[in-house]
Amino acid sequence: MSTKNETDHNYIAVRVCASTTSFVILAFFNLVINWTILRDEGLRSHARFVLVFHLLFSAFVYFGVCCAFYVQIYIDARTPAAACQTLITMLITSASNILLTLTAMALDRYAAICFPLKYSSMCWMQWPWLIGVLTWGIALITPLSLLSKMEEDFETRGGRCGRDLLKKGEVHKITLISLCALLILFSYCKILLESRRLGVLSPRNRVGRRTIAMHGTQLAVYILPNFVNFVLHLFQKHHYLQEGPKELFGVINFAFFSLAQCIAPIIYGLRKEELLEQLYHRFPCLSCHLKGILEWTVRTTQPCLRPQPRERAMTSQRLMSIELPRTSI
Repeated sequence: MSTKNETDHNYIAVRVCASTTSFVILAFFNLVINWTILRDEGLRSHARFVLVFHLLFSAFVYFGVCCAFYVQIYIDARTPAAACQTLITMLITSASNILLTLTAMALDRYAAICFPLKYSSMCWMQWPWLIGVLTWGIALITPLSLLSKMEEDFETRGGRCGRDLLKKGEVHKITLISLCALLILFSYCKILLESRRLGVLSPRNRVGRRTIAMHGTQLAVYILPNFVNFVLHLFQKHHYLQEGPKELFGVINFAFFSLAQCIAPIIYGLRKEELLEQLYHRFPCLSCHLKGILEWTVRTTQPCLRPQPRERAMTSQRLMSIELPRTSI
């Protein structure tokens, strides 16, 4: 085996390990969090929890398919054309849906915080589930537009379902990522401005500022490497960069993306008090472990923060998770 082939084989092994680990972790969180959301009427009727359900389920599907995709590359299997197209379609669709769901979550919080009266009057119980169906439909546009190209490239590769087929449609992907990134940035800027106007993000409120910082960091780890990867793709296409450094960055990018998706259930789910309360009722054996995880995240992100009264400590949760009354004022 040549040095290049051995390096590529090692890169695939890293992707297999990262995707398998993420799949197992997200399978646990889907079982615990999503089952709790589905079983509780109060949670499944609130937009922020339904969108968390869509986010975790999309990530679960992505890493499950991702694990199967890289395993068949690692063992050098001959995958039928239909199976290969199905894998790649599900990979692109689920990855796009993760980003679209994050965008929907940002827009939902923007509408709830900046336009509370209109938000409470326009929302009804089923609309978050309809948004999930809509995001899956939009996410299907990119892979369906690439089906003909995938068929041609699959035949030229001699029946091998490799990463080259997954790299098609770079322009489509970066366009979607750019639009979603702009909407997320706009939403968070408006939320910050409105929060400062209301006095929620005062200099003394470290919890609120650090909560938003955690959301921003998680989104940056997911979005920014895609732009860097696209720039490296352009450099390689115009022969300014060799394939080796780009593939190395791709592996590092995939590892960070996997990490971001593994901590997403903690940032978007377990830090919500209403969800935690239901988790303690339905899974009492996990209550101590979940509490330990949350305390660890607080110590990590807020090492100098002194214990605060409950009213102030929950300010960040109100900012990002406020649920408004459904009756008109």
